[in-house]
Amino acid sequence: MIAPRRTARLSIRPRPEEGSRLQPLALLLPALIPSWNFFDVIAPSPRIEYALTASAAVPKEGWTEFRPRPQRVSARSLLGRLVWNPRWNETLFLVSCAERLINAPTDHSQDEIFTRLAAELADAPTGDWLSFRLVFVSREGEAIQREVLFQSAPRRLAGIGVP
Repeated sequence: MIAPRRTARLSIRPRPEEGSRLQPLALLLPALIPSWNFFDVIAPSPRIEYALTASAAVPKEGWTEFRPRPQRVSARSLLGRLVWNPRWNETLFLVSCAERLINAPTDHSQDEIFTRLAAELADAPTGDWLSFRLVFVSREGEAIQREVLFQSAPRRLAGIGVP
């Protein structure tokens, strides 16, 4: 009978006596050095534009960008935003909802966008109907291309539940 051959195996696990000292470091390293594998595809981020109208007709004009980025940010404001910026966190959430609407449409994503828009536009002077669209802006050479990939059906502004 032939005896099974033993092979050497490398292990990156610490020895039991070293484990107690290295365990906190092993838990902390992934937080300090994050994995950047979550960037599957680098693509333009959708911009949300909204329109307020007097009727339930789908608007052709009068679209306004929702929360456009400021042209300039002071150094003091930038430092403050590093510590506290709930508005930007909510904007990032809306962008993720917009991306989900493009990739895998759900009523939840659309409802979330409508709810946030309605909350911000609660004191809007004109329009009873709200609709939004998702626009991808990209540069091709010197020209800027705008492509509308999603447009919602209008909803009555008063009928959108605002928390």
